[in-house]
Amino acid sequence: MNEFVLIIRRDMVSKDAIPSPEQMQAAIKPFQDWIGGIAAQNKLVAPPKRWDSDGRVVKQDNIVTNGPYAEIKESVGGLFLIRAENYDEAVEIAKGCPILNWGASVEVRMAVQTEYK
Repeated sequence: MNEFVLIIRRDMVSKDAIPSPEQMQAAIKPFQDWIGGIAAQNKLVAPPKRWDSDGRVVKQDNIVTNGPYAEIKESVGGLFLIRAENYDEAVEIAKGCPILNWGASVEVRMAVQTEYK
């Protein structure tokens, strides 16, 4: 069994990308059900986290800047780890994410084992 990260990316520019409080409330139950289904199959490694809209970027020579920037069109809205046999299974799990109904996307990446010496 492999581990995959599901990265929820959301539109930061479009006014339509900002749901109303009523829409947010209506989205909670389907999202909880989707995550609960993954957990019930013992495929949830780490639960979803929501990320602050503020952040920092560290660059070469210890340069630190504030971010994300207003000019970016997309931002990471959350991420979590799942278990799946392969990309096909991980993508099928991602297809069930209710956030897709809001115009967001879910990026799927496999964790790669690395060795540090």
